Amino acid sequence: MSGADSEQRSWRSGLSFVLAITGAAVGLGNIWRFPYMAGEHGGSAFLLLYACFVLCLGLPIMAAEIMIGRAGGRAPLQSLRLLAAHGGGSTRWGGIALWGGATLLLVLSFYSVVAGWALDYTLQAFSGRLADRSPEAIGAAFDALLADPWRVTADHTLFMIMTLGVVVAGVRRGIARLNNWLVPLLYGLLVALVIMVAIMTDGVMPALRWLLTPDFSRLDGGVVLNAMGHAFFTLATGACALMAYGAGMPARQRILPLVFTVAVLDVLVALLAGVAIFAVVFDQGMEVAQGPGLVFVTLPIAFAQWPGGALWLGAFMGVLVVATWTSSINMAEPLVAMLEDAGWSRRRAAWLIGGTAWALGLLSALSFSVLAGVRPLEGMSLFDVMTALPTDIMMPIGGLLIALFAAWRLDRDQAFHALAAGPSGFAVWRGMTRFSAIPLLAVVLVAGLLSGG
Repeated sequence: MSGADSEQRSWRSGLSFVLAITGAAVGLGNIWRFPYMAGEHGGSAFLLLYACFVLCLGLPIMAAEIMIGRAGGRAPLQSLRLLAAHGGGSTRWGGIALWGGATLLLVLSFYSVVAGWALDYTLQAFSGRLADRSPEAIGAAFDALLADPWRVTADHTLFMIMTLGVVVAGVRRGIARLNNWLVPLLYGLLVALVIMVAIMTDGVMPALRWLLTPDFSRLDGGVVLNAMGHAFFTLATGACALMAYGAGMPARQRILPLVFTVAVLDVLVALLAGVAIFAVVFDQGMEVAQGPGLVFVTLPIAFAQWPGGALWLGAFMGVLVVATWTSSINMAEPLVAMLEDAGWSRRRAAWLIGGTAWALGLLSALSFSVLAGVRPLEGMSLFDVMTALPTDIMMPIGGLLIALFAAWRLDRDQAFHALAAGPSGFAVWRGMTRFSAIPLLAVVLVAGLLSGG
């Protein structure tokens, strides 16, 4: 990596780095995917499993991923190959980065599609087109959006251009500046929304009871696998994205406190979003299991009845756009970094990655219209496949490979110095990764796959 590239990818301050990792972790999974997954899988049982997987699997593997990036000091592919060779292993360990790259492309592709929906709704809300509509009209409006191939493609294209415009500018001039503004804004808007929901509805306590009172009657292998996959998805781990950031990590930054902070914030945002959305659901007497359209149908129906509801709806959809924007930028960056280290210019690499993700995203964007009849797996739509495959399968497999490399193959001295947690902290991390995270992840993943997810 050249000096210019190293300068472009490094982080000047610890705060910028923390905001970047938080921006990568907190996003679409917390505000859009968690509520509908919880709605489909029993609420409290799903939340409890998801939080447990964040702590016992997400934390050690997230630390391992950042540590590998810091130790290698390069893009994920080059770091893994370099560290494997230094430890006397095969450079084929670099294949983890290729697996992660494929995972990131798939996630980025459907991320852009859903963010396009949110962009569309934000414009509709602020223009007043969603005000004073009946519940039937609002539900029909979402169906009409999905059924319009040109409109969803245009929304998808606009969001991808927004993402690439920041990535092309690099870490310091683009990504860091955007994260520094948008991540605090995201939290402020979400807290304001929860306060407003508490004032305007009577559903906050029912939502809290439904989310926090344990109910394991609906537990099965599929719920466990989905909860584990969601933990990896929301932490942005298991796809080598965090390795790219670890490569430019400030020298004084400590990994273990960082990942613990991000994990707590991740679960907290999911809980806040869940309370806000399910408070509206229970207040309006709606069904909790509405699938991916939960946010795009339930909230507009409720907000349409509030004073100034169109503005609040626009603010919420703006939160969703902001959360998705920060995460999508942080997913594209490691892919661009790998191509840069292979000799590509940043601009050329960014547009290639973006163009590929955009093309893959058309499968999701058109799965409700011209490709609605394509059902490749057990009746699942292309959108279902494009969201489930990378999040529930590919990310956990990537996390398992990352943990195996970090805990068993990476040179001990390199791992110790990169983690910078002292002898006791290093021993705890290594023990958790070797004897807890890896076996549990392997068992849950195999059991889930054998049960058919």
